[in-house]
Amino acid sequence: SCFRLLCSLLIPALFLSGILCVCLVVLLWGIRLWIQQRKKQLTSAGNDGKRPLLVAFFHPYCNAGGGGERVLWCAIRTLQKKYRNVTCVVYTGDRDVTGEEIVEGAFRRFNIKLIHPVKFVFLEKRYLVEASLYPHFTLLGQSLGSAFLGWEALLKCVPDIYIDSMGYAFTLPLFKYLGGCRVGCYVHYPTISTDMLSVVRNQDTRFNNAAFITNNPLFSKFKLLYYYFFAFMYGLVGSCSDVIMVNSSWTLNHILSLWRAGACTSVVYPPCDVQTFLDIPLEEEKSTTEYSIVSVSQFRPEKDHPLQIRAFAKLLKEKRLGQQPSLKLILIGGCRNQQDEERVNNLKHLCEELGVSNNVTFRINIPFEELKRHLAEATIGLHTMWNEHFGIGVVECMAAGTVILAHNSGGPKLDIVVPYEGHITGFLAENEDNYAETMAYILSLSPEKRLEIRENARRSVHRFSDQHFEETFLLSVEPLFK
Repeated sequence: SCFRLLCSLLIPALFLSGILCVCLVVLLWGIRLWIQQRKKQLTSAGNDGKRPLLVAFFHPYCNAGGGGERVLWCAIRTLQKKYRNVTCVVYTGDRDVTGEEIVEGAFRRFNIKLIHPVKFVFLEKRYLVEASLYPHFTLLGQSLGSAFLGWEALLKCVPDIYIDSMGYAFTLPLFKYLGGCRVGCYVHYPTISTDMLSVVRNQDTRFNNAAFITNNPLFSKFKLLYYYFFAFMYGLVGSCSDVIMVNSSWTLNHILSLWRAGACTSVVYPPCDVQTFLDIPLEEEKSTTEYSIVSVSQFRPEKDHPLQIRAFAKLLKEKRLGQQPSLKLILIGGCRNQQDEERVNNLKHLCEELGVSNNVTFRINIPFEELKRHLAEATIGLHTMWNEHFGIGVVECMAAGTVILAHNSGGPKLDIVVPYEGHITGFLAENEDNYAETMAYILSLSPEKRLEIRENARRSVHRFSDQHFEETFLLSVEPLFK
């Protein structure tokens, strides 16, 4: 009788599930057809009677001025050079500026001039991807938020080719299966990585793993389960992509293990404007009265600016024992929003606490020419992000002729600060003491020895040029245009 009861419940339940699945498939197919109809209504033929191919880039923060934005504008310029019948579209949430101002900003910051106009689709719901909206379950919240933002984007403009250039993988199935687009992505940083899983597993305290979780075994286990579930979902949506481009060997290893789509995945090093920096004459240092240490990175938590300030304070403390040239730390970066501005204020308070305010300068959202001038005058280029996916700032520092001191992990360790033709190109460090000691060591070297390292570094960065990016990018996206 128990078996009969189970059957009488199970069969209707399975029947109902089947009907619901069929309804869902019909609904999704209906939405897809409706979107295709909208596409026909929204797009018109060009001057030659042919409808232009719409290539859309999903980049909600396209006016931010970081390395990711440089990739975006170089990619658009590359497509404009190669394909005549292509109209590039950018989905952005930067509603406080006009399209003309965004393009002008790209030229001012990155020295990138576009050949043809770009169509901007301004999104109203960008707040859905702001981390501040999700104090807990941030990864899941932002990813689901990006799907809703992607839906808004899809309703406003249905492209032929969709490229996620900012790491919002949850938008990929939306554009592929509902929008009927060919989809590609450029991954700067995996949303979740095996390193993040190991941080939670080992109960390490980091900026993305609070102390109250690391101190509680139950919370840690729950967070680990949540991360594994998220990693599974991330792998599922990422594998929808027809073309996957990653920016470094480090990112490649993580994406291959999470998305398992090796056949369509390739490394495309981000374009660094090395030529502009290589134009700076490389001369033996003249001034020994003041040394400047320069950091170039956005003011985001993972960039770990507090480590730079603490290491610099330690260096100053040790240097004051003798008669030494004066030292200056210049922090150059972009602020995207109020949280970034608050972070800068907190960094200024940290400088006051450590008594180094007079030796630390903040330069925010500065023009390209000023960035060049600071790098030309600097002795050391400083980078402190753990597991930086690539490190455009690191390459720029090396091309400009500074002696680079980067974090001993991620892209800088695997791809950038590596020996070139058997010669040293820079230095790596991991913690406050390492950084302070290595800075002291670099400053203790003779100007001739420093010049030798700077020359080696310069020779090594040609593989990160705009030209190399254009060649590898076009090769990678070719399947999307067939």
